[in-house]
Amino acid sequence: MSALPDETLRKILVQIQQSAVQSQRSLNLTKQQCAAKERERRIVQLTISEISSVGRDVNLYKGVGKMFMMVPQKAMEQELKTQEKELTDEVNSLNKKSKYLEKQFNDAQARLRDIFHHAPGQ
Repeated sequence: MSALPDETLRKILVQIQQSAVQSQRSLNLTKQQCAAKERERRIVQLTISEISSVGRDVNLYKGVGKMFMMVPQKAMEQELKTQEKELTDEVNSLNKKSKYLEKQFNDAQARLRDIFHHAPGQ
């Protein structure tokens, strides 16, 4: 590494640092999105369990804009289960993205450690 000019070495370090910072920001954003989707999925699960516990003769209403429309219980349950499945898929996708970003961040940190560890003493 000592064969590289100081300016080139500085550019490499700045690039690795920027990569680490960008990965960390993306990781934090992804974790926040995952937590929000997880909360939303939990709400849908609770709604499904509440709808299942009420009798079949109870009227269910769905908010549409500024009004409410009566919806059959089967249709409401099916819609909520579809929504739950979509949210589960999104959470799984965000978890995969989070693992990738974590690995990217750790790799950038490891490269920085290697550069400073192997740098000649000044």
